[in-house]
Amino acid sequence: MRFCTFVAALALVALDVHPAFAQKGGAAKKDKSKDAAPPAAAVAAPKGPKRYAVKSDRAVVVTRDVLVRQGFVVERVEDTGDLVTVWYYRGNMGRGRGRGPLQKMVIRRVEDRVVFEQAPPEVMVDIDVRLKL
Repeated sequence: MRFCTFVAALALVALDVHPAFAQKGGAAKKDKSKDAAPPAAAVAAPKGPKRYAVKSDRAVVVTRDVLVRQGFVVERVEDTGDLVTVWYYRGNMGRGRGRGPLQKMVIRRVEDRVVFEQAPPEVMVDIDVRLKL
């Protein structure tokens, strides 16, 4: 008798936890508020690279500082109109095994904001923190 009660209680819990079971059995009804469409503002929000409301000079200084602090070596910075390209490499990290491949990061000016392109995520975390201060 106890086993039957336990199985019945477990079945009720499964119906509450998994809506797919509830749809098949028809025992539980779905909550209409969960199926409502998201607000239009949430749908229309653009996805993609973050835009920072700072001048490009500050973005370059912060980028150079973050790269150096993380062990990268900045080779050169090219400023061509709306694009700033930062060329860098990893460095030998004390092992004497060369400098690694030359990599680039692009900082693009869009209206009064800057957008970082082709940047590694571990560097972007620190840049994001420094630019939001």
